[in-house]
Amino acid sequence: MLLLLRGLNRMGEQQREGIRSALERNDRAVSLRPGIAQGTAVARVTWREGLTCEVEEGPWRMTIGMTPKYGGSDAGPNPGVYGRTALGSCLVIGYAMWAARLDVPLDSLTVDVEADYDARGELGIDASVRPGYLAMRYVVTVQSPAPEADVLRVLDMADRHSSYLDDFRNPVPVERRVVLNPPTV
Repeated sequence: MLLLLRGLNRMGEQQREGIRSALERNDRAVSLRPGIAQGTAVARVTWREGLTCEVEEGPWRMTIGMTPKYGGSDAGPNPGVYGRTALGSCLVIGYAMWAARLDVPLDSLTVDVEADYDARGELGIDASVRPGYLAMRYVVTVQSPAPEADVLRVLDMADRHSSYLDDFRNPVPVERRVVLNPPTV
């Protein structure tokens, strides 16, 4: 599946300076008080009906569902779309942030996230096939008046510090806790 994310479209000097200033303030604040950089984010996902759920996190609300070929109703994008979108948008935003920090102008930026899958694993048909992606790739297309070396420095710094790229590349410890509520009468 291919996902296109449109990023910057001619980020002006004023925008770059605003982003750079905000990031420098954050750098200073976190350097002085490292504890403010730590926290726990919580997304609440609630089953609605069939293969549809609602997600709430802070002010954000999203609907997630499956396609009819899986028995769903197409009530919203499936979890894979959100996963690929999380990676691609994290990369685009990271590239924009590092371009501003390093004062490298960008005219346009697109990230295509590609994910290879084999549904036999997810459906439990073949135990030798993993249920997740078999491989992922991302293609970054940049238009910039800056020298290639400067653009590559932006991309390298952003990739090195991308939280979702790190989550996809390295296993994150995950634990399950279960709370069983008795049925209501």
